[in-house]
Amino acid sequence: MKKSDLVWVLLLLGFTSLVLVESTRTIYERLNSNTPYLMGFIKTSFLASMGERLVHRIKHQTYFGDRGIILKAIVWGFLGMIFVLIFQVFSQGVIYAQNQQLLPMIEQTSFWATLLTAFLTSFLMNVFFAPTFMMLHRMTDGYIELSSGKLKNLKIIRLNDVISTIDFKMFISFVVIKTIPLFWIPAHTITFLLPTQYRVLFASYLSIALGIILTLAKSKNEKGETL
Repeated sequence: MKKSDLVWVLLLLGFTSLVLVESTRTIYERLNSNTPYLMGFIKTSFLASMGERLVHRIKHQTYFGDRGIILKAIVWGFLGMIFVLIFQVFSQGVIYAQNQQLLPMIEQTSFWATLLTAFLTSFLMNVFFAPTFMMLHRMTDGYIELSSGKLKNLKIIRLNDVISTIDFKMFISFVVIKTIPLFWIPAHTITFLLPTQYRVLFASYLSIALGIILTLAKSKNEKGETL
């Protein structure tokens, strides 16, 4: 293990300890309640970026050297803010639909009733929102790559150029058809079993996996491998 690997592990453990230690967890919960969008930005930006750094380490034996690291972190932060809103929209929407008898529900209070609601929330969110989110992320990555990671170059990048960099066959066959039912629906079912204040945080940890999955898929596609 290199020193850089130890630093990566310590950074992740340090961030995690903020929630595990009671004194800092109280601060986290208060900040999360008072400034949900800001906390969504910070959590997702940090953890998703950690995932991307890990992928780069696996592929190139170093954590750095690629372009647009800061821009990608900022994009992840804004996506984290979207998570804050979307999680509430779908979780409350499913409960309302169940009460209106538009979705199945278990009447008595039990783990199975909670599990059913969590599954329905995850299922509907991943079917109706996740593909759009994943395509948005793919496009922002395309803009950053074509601009060589420089903010001043973004204005000269054309949408058609970004679209031409996306392999839609791979996106549909792997990202949508495989990762959503096999990973994201089960993973986000767990997310919606957690207390509200920890859902975006847990999803931020899942974003490490998202960064790995999407980056490795993109790498395989660039090498012409079949997924």
